Amino acid sequence: MLRGADEDQGSEAVPAIVRLNLMANEVPERQIPSQEAAVGGSVLDVNRLTVSFDHTVILADLSFTVARGASLAVIGPNGAGKTVLFRALIGAIAHEGTIRWAPGTRFGYVPQKLDIERDLPITGRDLLRAKLTIARARKEDALRALERVDLREEVLVKPIGSMSGGQFQRLLVAFALIGKPDVLLLDEPAAGVDVPGQEALNAALRRLQQEEAITTLLISHDLSVVYHYASTVLCLARQQAYLGAPQAVLTPERLSEVYGTPISFHFHDDHGR
Repeated sequence: MLRGADEDQGSEAVPAIVRLNLMANEVPERQIPSQEAAVGGSVLDVNRLTVSFDHTVILADLSFTVARGASLAVIGPNGAGKTVLFRALIGAIAHEGTIRWAPGTRFGYVPQKLDIERDLPITGRDLLRAKLTIARARKEDALRALERVDLREEVLVKPIGSMSGGQFQRLLVAFALIGKPDVLLLDEPAAGVDVPGQEALNAALRRLQQEEAITTLLISHDLSVVYHYASTVLCLARQQAYLGAPQAVLTPERLSEVYGTPISFHFHDDHGR
């Protein structure tokens, strides 16, 4: 059984999870102060964002808006600045330009890589207990998070290293959901996950968006998933960017221009065709 924040944790996992929360100064959940508020009905406004490392420009003069409840997919070739963009959005790296979140926005962050080893003797239960402590949440919040990603509580007794890729990624999403964020940032959550695991993860994310109006910002290389699930696509292409509906951005001509090689993908409809 999960225990709340006011109970003895009985686990040495907390330091590892603290590193997960604070790795690279990235705080997975943060409340945005009102002076950084987005305008209008948007949850996020980015205006002329520029990020440089050692005089090398990674993102240049990038502007876009994310509507509340939308699903924004960020795509582009390796090195285009997708993860750099996420790190700028959560305030982890220096940048020029403005990033404005709506008042009271809380977000959960699922990183591409973890600052913990999968072979550590840590169970899924340890992970969620630690998050309950950090977020000062109740065990009911963890159980609700597990339900939202369709992950059975009995899976939590497994060491994280023995979980399937799909189970582990859904556990990380549940971890991010504790604290009741209204925005999720997911950096390639399906990387290294087998097809059944990807399908379960995609279904869980879809439910969060449709049933609870959680705004999602997703980095993905799976263009079929992007086409099917995203309401808007932001395509980064080394100091260039294209923004629009999937049907407008994911064209053979645009993809070939961005990736420098012909790119195609197969779109499955809701009936698997």
